[in-house]
Amino acid sequence: MTEANRRRPTLNDIAAELGVSAKTVSNAYRHPEQLSERLRKRVLATAARVGFTGPDPVAAGLRRGRVGTFGFAYANRLSYAFEDPVAVEVLAGIASAAEGAGAGLALLPGSATARSRVAALTGALIDGLIVNSLAADDPLLMTAIARKLPLAVIDQPGPDTLAELGAADTAWIGIDDRMAAAAVAEHVLSLGHRRLAVVSFGLNRRPARGAVDERAQAAASYAVTRDRLAGYRDAVRRAGVDWSRVPVIQGTDSTIAEGEAAAAAALAADPRPTALLCLSDRLAEGALRAAAGLGLSVPEDLSIAGFDDALPAAGLNLTTVRHPHRRKGALAARALLRVLDGSSAPSAQRLPAALIVRGSTSPVPYVGA
Repeated sequence: MTEANRRRPTLNDIAAELGVSAKTVSNAYRHPEQLSERLRKRVLATAARVGFTGPDPVAAGLRRGRVGTFGFAYANRLSYAFEDPVAVEVLAGIASAAEGAGAGLALLPGSATARSRVAALTGALIDGLIVNSLAADDPLLMTAIARKLPLAVIDQPGPDTLAELGAADTAWIGIDDRMAAAAVAEHVLSLGHRRLAVVSFGLNRRPARGAVDERAQAAASYAVTRDRLAGYRDAVRRAGVDWSRVPVIQGTDSTIAEGEAAAAAALAADPRPTALLCLSDRLAEGALRAAAGLGLSVPEDLSIAGFDDALPAAGLNLTTVRHPHRRKGALAARALLRVLDGSSAPSAQRLPAALIVRGSTSPVPYVGA
């Protein structure tokens, strides 16, 4: 058996056998219109005989300096990207822009260990990376910045933090989470509620269920968590309510189960809160389950507000904040494509958000509440 037969056949092997250039063999696959039909058939027949399956796309991409794929990374486990309505919308926006440019998308798995997260990135053949809601101290983000990998960031870290990390020119797409959260809290307070509790997702990469004090809230490494809590706090203080008396219950993730557990803990207080402010609609969906389990009617006994406007299709009549998830994804992909093409991208694009009042909030249910 010859050396050529023991290894994967290459373009050069086919070219040598036919007495043509390697480019001619490549054109039989990539640009068939540049070859006569007879020559193309000879190339393909020879390739089939020796087991050549076509040019290696990875090698070709590396020669061009591009592989035609960019990555998507966020803090949650990979399977959650297909369970969370917000993530689904973001990915749909990214895909719409990517496919229009002929680019592929690689999902990089989340992980509990810094080593495997970094390994996922360093082993990925990607031209650039879209980051969606990573903590400021996430090792994957640090590795991407250190590699000078072209980046676009959705939601967090914010522009100021990216500048501190040495990535000031990174494209950023998000909303003013603090202002939007304040609008939700102001709405609930305007209904007369003063006994409030907050159902939160994680403040950092290793969250533990339970109450978190003001010091922990201010030190959160997730900017979205920190800013939404700050927005609630702004509104509560303006209403003359002591924020330190508002329980903030942290879950480990933005899931229905975590929302239910955190809400149950908040509702166990005596006196019981009359309103729950939830940092996401998924957490709010869990809060609705906790209320039902306690025999509480929403909004007659308990008002619940969410954030994201991610669940109208589920038939939940939830007061929330609407912001454009799909547009965020599309803008991030377009910004990254601009960078890859050698153009500059806007460093920060702040999109509008709006309070959507529905049937899960109503005036405080009884005098003195």
